Amino acid sequence: MAFVDTGGSRDKGGYSDQVREIADPTGHTPSATGTDTQGSELSAFKGPENADTDDNSQGTMKGDEIADEASSTETENQCARDINMEEESNLEDPTSSETTTSSDQQPSSLVGGAPDGTDGSKLSSATSSRSSDQQCYCGKERNLSIVELQCIACLKWFHDTCLSLPLGKCVPFMTNYTFSCKLCNPAGTENFSKKQSNFNQMCVTALANLIQKSRSEGTNRVLFSKDREIIPFIERNWENMTTVPRRIKQTWHTTVYKTMTKDMDVFVCEEKTESGEITGAHPYFGLILTDLEKISPNYESLVRSGQGRNLDTQFSSGNPVPMKGRGTKRKLPGEGQTATSGKKVKSDLVMPKLPPNGYPLEHPYNKDGYRYILAEPDPHAPFRQEFDDSTDWAGKPIPGWLYRKLQPSAVLLAMHDRAPQLKLSDDRLSVTGEKGYCMIRATHGVEEGSWYFEVSIEDMPENSATRIGWSQALANLQAPLGYDRFGYSWRSRKGTRFHESRGYHYSDEGYGAGDTLGFLIQLPRSKEKEGRLILPDAFKKRPLVKFKSYLYYEEKDEVQQAIKTLRPLPGSRIAFYKNGECVGTAWQDVNEGTYYPAVSLYKNCTVRFNFGPDFKHMPRDVPCLGINEIVNRTIIQQTVSDLLYLVENERQLKLDATCF
Repeated sequence: MAFVDTGGSRDKGGYSDQVREIADPTGHTPSATGTDTQGSELSAFKGPENADTDDNSQGTMKGDEIADEASSTETENQCARDINMEEESNLEDPTSSETTTSSDQQPSSLVGGAPDGTDGSKLSSATSSRSSDQQCYCGKERNLSIVELQCIACLKWFHDTCLSLPLGKCVPFMTNYTFSCKLCNPAGTENFSKKQSNFNQMCVTALANLIQKSRSEGTNRVLFSKDREIIPFIERNWENMTTVPRRIKQTWHTTVYKTMTKDMDVFVCEEKTESGEITGAHPYFGLILTDLEKISPNYESLVRSGQGRNLDTQFSSGNPVPMKGRGTKRKLPGEGQTATSGKKVKSDLVMPKLPPNGYPLEHPYNKDGYRYILAEPDPHAPFRQEFDDSTDWAGKPIPGWLYRKLQPSAVLLAMHDRAPQLKLSDDRLSVTGEKGYCMIRATHGVEEGSWYFEVSIEDMPENSATRIGWSQALANLQAPLGYDRFGYSWRSRKGTRFHESRGYHYSDEGYGAGDTLGFLIQLPRSKEKEGRLILPDAFKKRPLVKFKSYLYYEEKDEVQQAIKTLRPLPGSRIAFYKNGECVGTAWQDVNEGTYYPAVSLYKNCTVRFNFGPDFKHMPRDVPCLGINEIVNRTIIQQTVSDLLYLVENERQLKLDATCF
């Protein structure tokens, strides 16, 4: 399935239909669904989605958890009447307008008229000019050290000490509220409602308060430690920041990290120092836009629209800031850019920065007969600039040859090539099972040579089990390893070996917690490949699909066709080791193909992989390599394959023929 651009706004990872919040003329953010409907759902998915709660970085919680910002806005949306300040001033007594602070006294603008003999238009002009500069009833400037509320209609700021209604528990720089002042409210009273906040809003509030505190102390810091400063601030002010009860479990700490790591339009992250050192206080986070006066209920919309840094005049004058809506046409390159903005148009062939674990936190899984390969822009592809500058690509698929398969820099457990219910550690080396058998594969596979890896059994409760071994790419992830023709495994119970769902006696006893297992595979080069250069697939003919700002090659699993082409590889061998001792040859003449380290887990047992180079028990009976050494070889082979594709198809790689 090809990704089709339908004319939405640009982002950093390609062409997307990003839906932004729309501000009405009063500056109020409407209660749209707020989610990127086209960008957040992968239309190419076949069948139902299995949500992985561990990878949820949206910061949205259900039930007693923090609700999504959009849903809370929708349920608590209050439409304030937009009363034009100039019209009010036509009927306003200049001496009484600045002294009216009681909610019980109706503003004179609603009951009085222009004095006799006075030109109403002149009075309106003078009064509106005077009132547009002041922020509160008191006429004083803003005070960032106390709680201030922004009126949804006139966009002016009001000190909490100048308000007549009780606010309850609040904190400076909070954004999860709706407020209208008594001058804008037709009833002549103040109106305030507090909404549930999501983690994005809570992180913005926490960072803003830390920045303000630092400025008041004279240190002027902009980055703050997640564990030592941001998390403690949220814990201290939980009741002040949200209406949701305080969380008992500490899993929300991880959600805070994922939220700030993912939303790069709002937050900046420092994982290590400039010298590459990672201290105990890392990671550090800060705000992209450090002008604290811009933090308001529509702060995220301002930042994402790129207007936050140039809104001083609009903000101070009280004029609403126009937001791009769902129906706004896509701007062409260079359109709408002013000479003073200094902001260059970013290329759509720029991939967003990956999280520290090397893979998008939200991603499509390999399932339902389809596999998804993360893609990155190919710097060697022709016509990259022409495609980016083209004005005729709307509604056309992005050519696959403009991208290439992203090669991981280390052998790890795959984020996407696994059953979604498995729980993967942050370093992607440990995995924990849940309920029935399901499988996970490593990121790299081997096709020829002698290769070795180890697995340590960290926890194996009663009635749990594992099957560990080697798997081809088409082995079923929702089944035990060795269920089909594409996998070979060794079971913890009774030491049975499995292939095609058939168990065979292998060792007199199984293995359990505390054991270190070794897995060796020997794949000689077949006669058909002798003297030939064997390269991996370039994937450049595959369609591209977009999911959460990243592009993926989509490939359909042709399982039945692959089964027909399976044939034994003479001289191949699989052997297993237990605590440094070879148990023996488990399989000979295995099916030819590319094999990945894999494990399937039954219930909540935990295993940890060691792909090298420091093994506990490296085999001494046979020469072999740790599978970690396949990384550089794979990168070289994939690069050569991509370049050969571009050279061989040079005449066919035309934008007019491909896209238009």
